[in-house]
Amino acid sequence: MHPPDHNTGETSESEVGKHPAGSSDPAPPDLDRNEFDPDEFDHISTTALVSRSAVGGTLMGLANLVPGISGGTMLLAAGIYPRFIDAVADVTRFRFRSRSLMVLGCVVGAAGIAILLLAGTLKNLVVDHRWVMYSLFIGLTLGGLPVVWRLARPATASLILGAIIAFAGMTTLAMLQATGVVGSNESNVVMMYIAGLAGASAMILPGISGGYLLLLLGQYVPILSAIEDFKSALESRNFAAAMEPALSVVLPVGLGVISGVVLVGNLLQWFLHHHRKATLGVLIGLLLGSTVGLWPFQASVPPVVGVMIKGRIVTEATLADIEPDDWATEYFRPSPVQTIAALGLVAVGFAVTMGIARVGGEDE
Repeated sequence: MHPPDHNTGETSESEVGKHPAGSSDPAPPDLDRNEFDPDEFDHISTTALVSRSAVGGTLMGLANLVPGISGGTMLLAAGIYPRFIDAVADVTRFRFRSRSLMVLGCVVGAAGIAILLLAGTLKNLVVDHRWVMYSLFIGLTLGGLPVVWRLARPATASLILGAIIAFAGMTTLAMLQATGVVGSNESNVVMMYIAGLAGASAMILPGISGGYLLLLLGQYVPILSAIEDFKSALESRNFAAAMEPALSVVLPVGLGVISGVVLVGNLLQWFLHHHRKATLGVLIGLLLGSTVGLWPFQASVPPVVGVMIKGRIVTEATLADIEPDDWATEYFRPSPVQTIAALGLVAVGFAVTMGIARVGGEDE
C-alpha cells in the first residue's frame, strides 16, 4: 500500500472511517468497545476534574462516617471512580502523573477535611434523623447511575450479567447485616492482616462497608480495642505497653491496608482496561445494590441485656456504656407525610449528584 499523496490530498485506506465525510474532526469513540481507554478522562477540563474529585472526596469522607455506606459508592456516584482507580494504580507503580496526583490529592484531602469538620454533625443527624439522611444518601447514590451508564452503554450480555451478580451479592450482604450476622472475635496476626486487606478493599470497592466486613470477620471489636489501648499507652507515655498492640494489631492491619490498596486498585484497573463491559456492569450492580441496605424507614432501638452489638453480648455492666449510634435498628411503617418527604429527599440527592456530574458541561 502506498503512503498518501500529500499533494493530491488522497487518503490511505487505513484512515478511512477515522474522519466522517465532509468533516475534519475525529470520529466519536466507539462506545461498544470492551477495553478501557486510559485517556478517556483526559479531555475533562482541570476545573471539572478538581471539582468532581473534591466533591467525591467530601462525599466519600461523609460516607465513611455512616454505618453501611461505602466511600467507593460516593466516588462512583460523583463520576470520578474510574479515574480514581487509575490514579491509585499509577501511584502504586511509582508513575507520578500530574492528573493522577491531582485526583488523589483532592479526593484524600477533601475526605479528611469532611471527616474532621463534619463527623460530629453527621453522626448526630444519622442517629436522630436516620430516615431523612438515608433518603438523601439513596438519592446521592442513584444519581451516579446515569454517570456510570454513559461509561458503560450500550448494554451487552456481559454487562447485564455482571450487574445481576453484583446486585445479588449486595442484597445478600445487606440481609446478613440486617440480621446481625457477625464472625468470631478470635484474633491473630494473620486475621489482622486479612482484616486490613478487607478494610482496604472496602475503601475502594463501591457498595461495600468496611466496618461490616470487619464485623463479618469478627475483627471489629479487637481492632478498635487494640487501637484504643495503643492510643491510651501513647498518651500516658508508656511506650512498653504500646508495643504489644502496635506489633500484634496496628502493624499487621496497616500492612494489610497497604497491600489491599495496591492489590485491589491495580486489579480493578486491569479489569477496567481489559474487561470493561463486565466490570462496569459489576459497578452498576454494586451501585444499585448498595441502596438496599439504606432503606430509610428504620429507627434506632435501645439495647437490652443479652443482645449482641458489634460482636459483644450486652450485660448489665456494659448496658449504660453503649452509645446511641451503636444501637440496633428496626423497620417501621412510615406515615404518608414521611413517604412523600423521603421521595423528595431522594430526588434532591439525585439532583445534587447529577449536578456534580455536569460540572464543566462535559460528557464522557
